[in-house]
Amino acid sequence: MLRRRHVLLSSAAVAASSLAMPAIAQARRKISFLTWNIIDQEPLIKGWIASFERANPGAEVEWLDKKGPELPAFYQTQLAAGTPPDVINTQGALWLEYAASGALMDITPMLAAAPDMKDRFNAQYLANWTYQQRNFMVPFYITKTLLFWNKPMFQRAGLSGPPQTPDQVLDFAGRMAGADTTGFLTLNFDWLYWPIFAASGVKLLTDDLKRPAFNTPEAVALVERLAAASEKGAINKISWTGRWVEPNGAFAAGNVGMLHAHSPAYFFVKGQGSWVTPETIGVGHFPGGHATPNSHGLGVSKGSRHPELAFAFVNHITAEAQAGQLATQRRILTGNTAVDNALLASLRTADPTVHAVLTTQLEHTDKMVGNWPLANDSRIKDAFWPELQNALLGRKPARQALADAERRVTRELSRA
Repeated sequence: MLRRRHVLLSSAAVAASSLAMPAIAQARRKISFLTWNIIDQEPLIKGWIASFERANPGAEVEWLDKKGPELPAFYQTQLAAGTPPDVINTQGALWLEYAASGALMDITPMLAAAPDMKDRFNAQYLANWTYQQRNFMVPFYITKTLLFWNKPMFQRAGLSGPPQTPDQVLDFAGRMAGADTTGFLTLNFDWLYWPIFAASGVKLLTDDLKRPAFNTPEAVALVERLAAASEKGAINKISWTGRWVEPNGAFAAGNVGMLHAHSPAYFFVKGQGSWVTPETIGVGHFPGGHATPNSHGLGVSKGSRHPELAFAFVNHITAEAQAGQLATQRRILTGNTAVDNALLASLRTADPTVHAVLTTQLEHTDKMVGNWPLANDSRIKDAFWPELQNALLGRKPARQALADAERRVTRELSRA
């Protein structure tokens, strides 16, 4: 009897053990992390993954990195296949499309349950990742536009300081234009040029985002002035035809007076421009303090099989230790307030120019523009920009181009 009981108990133990084995296997949870062209940070990111896996036994993180033009197509393909990356890093307004289409998970409840995490972020930048009053992403690293200027060119033109009004931007640009020089450049993608319009009182849409508001006499006059300045060489036409490399490279050459771009442009320009020193480059806000953000965010795909683990990974890499590593290595702000304050304090004497560049990113954050929460942001851009470009390059009169843009934007808004 005792023997039979022992056998039965042993059999039960074996059965329980064999039942437990699949459970252990199931406990191994794999998530993927898709980043936007930061393959240069491989040691750093692999370190984050290793520390996360140590803190979460059974977790496995696969890292995927794609260049900017490749990432949207890759993500859409994975969405269609039902295997979206669990954690995604996007830039600009691309996330809005994903949030509106249901590709991204609403992380508002998770943030509410993790107040320490929510409170670590700069509130203005965190709000930039909100759609219909719901948070779909958190900051990964943050940038917005500012004005750079070539001090020697200013001195030769008799200019003692940066422009204080939009009119002065064009006036200064004209005074620096010459046979081999131009006065002003701007980046144009992702609405980065919009501070020029905002500072002049031009609105893209009505406050309810339902109708165009840009086709006004004031806007026509501004576009006419920009087009005339472009024709005369005061504004470098690369402003309206280039994207990233071309305008930054033109400013780095040393024969353009001003560049309106977001903060990473400084490192590009400094790397290519031998003339760039603390004594020769000026850094400040565009007149009026208006700026367009072009930050990178982190979100969780709604199709994630392990959403809690994916969110925990986002929490991990935006925490002070990991965000601090990113900030120090890339000299970039992260949206983590404590980390960013520490970085700025270290740069104050170590690199005053970078300190000045990054300080602008935390000032006037209540004046960020060009970041309308539009689910059809890319289609609105595609409707508006080509017509504006036509006017700026002299292909169409400003009045006609803005009227054509108004019709196209109205059509897109009606489809929303």
